[in-house]
Amino acid sequence: MRLLLDKSVGCLVGAAVGDALGGATETALPEEIRNRYGGWVDGIVPPFHENWATNRPLAPYHKGDGHITDDTLMTHALVRAYAKKRDHLDAYDVIELLVPDLIEREVYIPDLEREAVAFHRLAAAERWLVTRLHHAHADPREAGVGNIVNCGAAMYMAPVGVVNAGDPAGAYAEAIEVAGAHQYSYGREAAAVFAAAVAAAMAPGAVVGEVVEAALDVARDGTGEAISAVVHVANGYTDWRDAIAPLRAAVAAYDTVGEDYRNPGLGARRPSRLHSIEELPVALGMLVVANGGYREAVLGAVNYGRDSDSTATMAGAIAGALGGSPAVPAEWASTVASASRTDLAEPGRVLADVAAEVYAADKARFARRAERYEGLR
Repeated sequence: MRLLLDKSVGCLVGAAVGDALGGATETALPEEIRNRYGGWVDGIVPPFHENWATNRPLAPYHKGDGHITDDTLMTHALVRAYAKKRDHLDAYDVIELLVPDLIEREVYIPDLEREAVAFHRLAAAERWLVTRLHHAHADPREAGVGNIVNCGAAMYMAPVGVVNAGDPAGAYAEAIEVAGAHQYSYGREAAAVFAAAVAAAMAPGAVVGEVVEAALDVARDGTGEAISAVVHVANGYTDWRDAIAPLRAAVAAYDTVGEDYRNPGLGARRPSRLHSIEELPVALGMLVVANGGYREAVLGAVNYGRDSDSTATMAGAIAGALGGSPAVPAEWASTVASASRTDLAEPGRVLADVAAEVYAADKARFARRAERYEGLR
């Protein structure tokens, strides 16, 4: 139980810290990041735009200075859904537990610098959950169909991996079910593969190669192809500074957004079996380059730019699960917790308790099945 707790806390603190560091560089390109900060970002930095409150496309969000973003707000909301049910989640739990949390519970929103319901911080693809489930009363098992295909569901799916610790296939299946209320196509697929990667990282003694293998075992279509291509390239590098351009080139064929990140074309974010979100393959690639190390994997994601907060969230969650809470630099975690007015460790502690209860319930369910099956022989 002690190791489960350590890895759960490491995963969720790691995700939040990655999110906060990556928020500062979101939408920027690597050369722009270096120009703005006088070199590579190596920790918590101010917002990319000094006039962040009015400068598009990030206004009015105060990203940077250690502020978590919607990635972490959604992750913590999913933890609270698990804490209420204390069992596996399905698509109906999204409408019954997650959506009410997003529209009724007041939380502190760091990059808005005020308390509000989380809904006011959500982007369009996440507001879809409320529109489709709360207002349109869509069947939650298929409510994700028609949404913007992006990393919106993947960015908060780490808790599914923790609850299914050591069982990547189980995490994949549960995340496919949960994410179906939010996403479809390769957006839904990425959410499930990310959960599987976290579940693999939660295993005792897990290493990054086993995480990648678990992801490739479950990944389908363009998501699997993109991960394979990026990891193949990543294996040739040991420094994220050198790897940024090659990893971007490797994932470009699968990404629909294109090189002009702030102005994607008409084909962007549309469903396809041939494409993949960019964030998960790059996060896994940076983990390979860093050999699973937290600091280097997250800094690689942060300096990669583009959707850097979500890429760093995913890299941070997996690296934090691999190394446990000591893997996350204490100075980063402390600064982010203080700046965000958020207890980053408590959701991990809560989720570890839930995971233990779910495993006990699974064990009892399997024992009943085994008894019945033996009666058929």
